[in-house]
Amino acid sequence: MKLLLHSCCAPCSVQCVKTLEEEGLLPELFWYNPNIHPYTEYRFRRDAIRCFAGERNLPLIMEDEYGLRSFIKGLSSVGDEAGSRCGYCYRLRLEKTAALAVEKGYDAFSTTLLISPYQDHGLIREVGETLAACYGLVFLYRDFRPGFRQGQKEAREVGYYMQKYCGCIFSEEERYLVKPGSGQ
Repeated sequence: MKLLLHSCCAPCSVQCVKTLEEEGLLPELFWYNPNIHPYTEYRFRRDAIRCFAGERNLPLIMEDEYGLRSFIKGLSSVGDEAGSRCGYCYRLRLEKTAALAVEKGYDAFSTTLLISPYQDHGLIREVGETLAACYGLVFLYRDFRPGFRQGQKEAREVGYYMQKYCGCIFSEEERYLVKPGSGQ
């Protein structure tokens, strides 16, 4: 199976790639993340995935688009509530991945978003499977979450940039907001 793996960042890619290789799959990476803001954050993550792919000798396709304006414009049609904005974000990135997979002759696609315990796996899977049906591909769903901590540890040891939020400006804001009942 020829697999195109959407990669949100180097730390999340570490364990996903390792797990897939253990299954006998050799994924090719695709960087497309116009949701990541501000620009300095985008640049740190982009450079880290380049480093990871180079060190692991993995093919990497880059769609190097800092998409602040287009991402915000797209969000205006769905709103900034977590469910709406995350669904929009998943669909945006996975649809671009599926379209590229068809164009380049891949059989399947997946995403490193599936390693994060902070992402909505049900929604990612739903979006991925819907797009797979539309594009005539397989959406390779894997629950990579059991390897999350190990992947983060390995990424930290190697020195990859470690982000503190999912990427969009709303998640960055939420990282700093005081949570009701937290006493902070």
